Amino acid sequence: MKKILLTLCIFSSLVFGKTMPTIVDIPWLQENLNNPDLVLLDLREKSEYDKGHIKGAVNMPGLQSLFAKDDWKMPKLDFLKELFSNAGIDKDSMVVAYDNGDFFWSARLYWVLEVLGHQNVALSKYAYGKTLAQNLPVSTDTTITTRKEFVPRVDNDQIETKLSTLLSIGKKTIIDGRAKSHYDGKDSIAKRYGHIPTAQNYACTNNFQVSENGNYMKDFDELEKIYKDIPKEKEIILYCQGGAESALNYIVLKKLGYKPSVYDGSWKEWGNDANVPIENPSKK
Repeated sequence: MKKILLTLCIFSSLVFGKTMPTIVDIPWLQENLNNPDLVLLDLREKSEYDKGHIKGAVNMPGLQSLFAKDDWKMPKLDFLKELFSNAGIDKDSMVVAYDNGDFFWSARLYWVLEVLGHQNVALSKYAYGKTLAQNLPVSTDTTITTRKEFVPRVDNDQIETKLSTLLSIGKKTIIDGRAKSHYDGKDSIAKRYGHIPTAQNYACTNNFQVSENGNYMKDFDELEKIYKDIPKEKEIILYCQGGAESALNYIVLKKLGYKPSVYDGSWKEWGNDANVPIENPSKK
């Protein structure tokens, strides 16, 4: 019986486990661009997509597609199932996402797919810009997709709620991925200013390099130095403004061997609830 269970576990990891890099570079894209299992997603606004995109890329604007309109949380499961099915994604798909250089939208897409059980997803190392456009074929034609059946397998370990975050204060490592001015309580998108108690500030923008030829993700060797003071034995809860920026920290930290999850409501929810505690360094 044990032998059968072991065989099933190995088979499951081969079928559903991650078999592609977390970040894909240009040579990988050049080699796989014509792979029928590749689904290349452009997370920019349609107006940007229409001016030029990597040939074969499917447009899926991040803000409209990957957030609920009312609270910025993950959309309902049936909506996402249709969204990814219509984009031509199924269990065999290798999904690669790129955006305008913020990396937040492509990271949000990555995290959403992982929450829904799809492991074979990656970020393009380069955002859309001269570097990508000069090394890969570009088109202004809208890509016509063939619908496939996306079957979600929700992994609740990757997502946190307001309650689970509240209960984790002082027990888990909490990381605030917003800009320092927001962490310090000088700026806020919510009614209240400051940060979740015990949270440490690691701005998500530290993960990539700005470039006039197209922003690009830093190498993991360099990123490891940024996060070197965070203990790996403790679980990590990540938050930001509304769940997109922290998804970028999630991708990097998970690759570096940490155990991260994302508080989906983030500061938009926490900062508007007077019943949960905050720390505001600007008032000290």
